[in-house]
Amino acid sequence: MAYKTIVLEKKGYIGVLTLNRPPANSVNLAMLEEIDRVLDDLEHDKGIRVVIITGAGEKGFSAGFDVSDAANADKVGPKGQHVWTKVDQLSKPVIAAINGYAFGGGCELALACTFRLMVDSAKIGLTELNLGIIPGWGGTQRMPRIVGKTKALELILMSRRLTAAEALEIGLVDHVITPDEFMKEVFDFAASLAKRPPLAVSAVLRAVNTGLEQGLDAGTTVELEESRQVAQSKDAIEGFTAFFEKREPAFTGE
Repeated sequence: MAYKTIVLEKKGYIGVLTLNRPPANSVNLAMLEEIDRVLDDLEHDKGIRVVIITGAGEKGFSAGFDVSDAANADKVGPKGQHVWTKVDQLSKPVIAAINGYAFGGGCELALACTFRLMVDSAKIGLTELNLGIIPGWGGTQRMPRIVGKTKALELILMSRRLTAAEALEIGLVDHVITPDEFMKEVFDFAASLAKRPPLAVSAVLRAVNTGLEQGLDAGTTVELEESRQVAQSKDAIEGFTAFFEKREPAFTGE
């Protein structure tokens, strides 16, 4: 399927979703609708085990909401929150490859991803209050979960734009990489994740998300359910067999 605002590539077990409205890769309603459809594709594609989200060009990951699409603001707000939550709840790890600035809704997209890898020259922040509005695509909820309540409030209320080094120091991003090595290291990280047992990876993601969203009791209930399910899988047999045979396991997701 051809898309107007994004590019989807599948490289082995890795799906690469590129926001394709350079230089800012700002998000409008059309982009949200296309990302929504792509996420359904990636969710149900058993050949894809890891997803990378990045921005076209070298300047920006995403500057967030495209203010020129203000006519659709009533639709964009709920749609943005829905789609970023869909990223958060995908059954496969999602890596934000932050190759340039990530502000506003672009930062919120990165927060919704499982991991955040950032080029060392980029900046990131929830900058909505500069416009007299607030983060509306999950930023007020995900930022505190990642960096803690007090630090999140400082970043949001002051619209701070963090350098990559500052973001790494507070745990907002997981790795900071030089431009010449950036995409290589992103793909190396994705390839390592893709070697992990897919059923167990999805089980962990579901259990962790349930616990964070619904509390310890709900999370441990899901953990027990998933533990029983994956213990009966072919991947579990392969994992134990490979252990006793002293070789690397070859997981198939069955």
